[in-house]
Amino acid sequence: MHNFKELKVWKKSIDLAVEVYKATSLLPNEERFGLISQMKRCSVSIPSNIAEGSGRGSGAQFKYFLNMSQGSVFELETQLIISNRLELLDDELSADLIEKTTEIQKMVYAMDRSIKI
Repeated sequence: MHNFKELKVWKKSIDLAVEVYKATSLLPNEERFGLISQMKRCSVSIPSNIAEGSGRGSGAQFKYFLNMSQGSVFELETQLIISNRLELLDDELSADLIEKTTEIQKMVYAMDRSIKI
């Protein structure tokens, strides 16, 4: 069992979720039940799955939740790309958030590979 609050990937994914919440406030209100809802849900899912997996009793279960987290990171990246192409988020903000998702993807991947089952 890991103390998720000490995991760098968890901390970075919390920061990303906060930034996504702030970024989605810039999107038009008609996206409230579309992109805004999706982006908020998957951004929160990233650190939530890391935390849940860290509290499980086995490496295999932790890896399962890391894989769920990884899926959410890729989902968020896709939604950021769509938001940018629709010109709902500007290039600079999109690039910054996408860069952070890429970093978290790499961190989750490395953590997953380090767990022996």
